[in-house]
This record gives sequence, C-alpha cells and structure tokens, in this order.
Amino acid sequence: MAGAVLDHVTLKVADYRRAEAFYDAALAPLGLTRVFGDGETFAGYGADRPFFWIGSDGRSGYAHVAFATADRAAVEAFHAAALAAGATDNGAPGLRPHYHPTYFGAFVLDPDGHNIEAVCHAPA
Repeated sequence: MAGAVLDHVTLKVADYRRAEAFYDAALAPLGLTRVFGDGETFAGYGADRPFFWIGSDGRSGYAHVAFATADRAAVEAFHAAALAAGATDNGAPGLRPHYHPTYFGAFVLDPDGHNIEAVCHAPA
C-alpha cells in the first residue's frame, strides 16, 4: 500500500432509525447493504465488509474518518504528528481486539472535533 487510503467513514446521526431506513434504501442501488450493526445504535454498510458507518449517541454533526496504513509504525507516527499539530488524544496507538485480533489503531480529535483515525489491519 503506497501511503494511506480511506479505510472507513462514520457519520453521527441524531435519529438512528430514520438514518438506517434512509441508508438501507439509498445505498441498495449501489450494491451496498447493511452487513454489520446492533440494530439500535450503529450499522456498517458495504459489499463484503463495512466501510461506511452510521452511529447515534443522541447527537449529530461530527464525523469519523479512518485511514488505512501499511504498518503499525505509521499509526504511531500519525498519532504523534497529529498531537504535535494540535489534535486532542482520543485513543493512543494500540490493539483494539474487540474490532478484530490485529486491529491496531490510534484516534485523535481534530481542531473541529472530528474523530480521525489511522489503522493497520496487518499482524505485527
């Protein structure tokens, strides 16, 4: 992988049921279906794996964008550079086994409060 590419995007929605119904219908013609979720607060859409997510925590107006990296060192470098540039820590680099066993990510909040992530899915 040359550089980072988008891994997934999450939009926060104020009314989960309304958003779920909308995206179920709007994304179907694109061949995208709801492939993961809890049916109440979050859903992931894709063809074979989720890459577009909606989630509700009672608010809307901010986004989550995750960039895929080739290795864990890039995740760590992203986190350090983002903090140095003025971001707020939202999750230090590390494994997130509740996503999957090799999910290694780091999260920051940009100056506008958007949750920006770098993630490596490869084993160490």
